[in-house]
Order: sequence, then C-alpha cells, then structure tokens
Amino acid sequence: MVVRGLGCPVRFALTAGQRGDAPQAEALLKDLPADVVLADAAYDSDRLRKLISDQSAQAVIPSNPSRARKYDLDRVLYRERHLVECCFAKLQQFRRVATRYEKTARNSAAVVTLAAIVLWLR
Repeated sequence: MVVRGLGCPVRFALTAGQRGDAPQAEALLKDLPADVVLADAAYDSDRLRKLISDQSAQAVIPSNPSRARKYDLDRVLYRERHLVECCFAKLQQFRRVATRYEKTARNSAAVVTLAAIVLWLR
C-alpha cells in the first residue's frame, strides 16, 4: 500500500498471503510523484532503491540486518512511517476489511477501495 503524507491510501495491491511485499512495491511506486519514500527493512533491495532514486526521490529504508553494505538512515524522516501503520489501523476499523469476509480478490479489492474512499472523505 502506498500512503500519502497525511496517512490516506493512494494505491494498493492485493496479493496472496505467502507472497512477499517488496516485489509489489515496484509496481506501486512506478510513475508516482514523491520526494521521499519511507518503508521498513522488508523493502530493502538495491532494485527498489534504484527505482526510487531514478524518480528523483529519497529512499528512507533501514538496511536489512543481513545486508553487507549498510545505508545511512534519516531517523527523523523515518519516524513518519507510523502514518502507514495508522492507515492500516483506520482500514481495519471497517469490519469487512478486518475480517476478510470477501472470498474473491475482486470483491476484496472493492471493499478496500470503498474503505479508502471513506478515509479520503473524512
């Protein structure tokens, strides 16, 4: 999920539970204007960092502990990543999103989209 500066969802992608998040990040960030991209250590990859720098944005991603080359982290900017977690918490307030009643990906995406619209209207 991509969240703008004030914590409202901009883009999201549904995936199977066993799939990783990092491969979806590239598609979500493609052609999205941003000055800074905040993410947790699960998104630490050279490929994603290159995509972010190619879009003239700053990557604020902590280095994965297993990484040989560590990157500097702007801790002041990284504190703002809580807005992503707050967005997930707001979406979880919608019962159909939290309990995942929908059986198909199409219906699940529709419910998340409706919940995101409500968050934007607030």
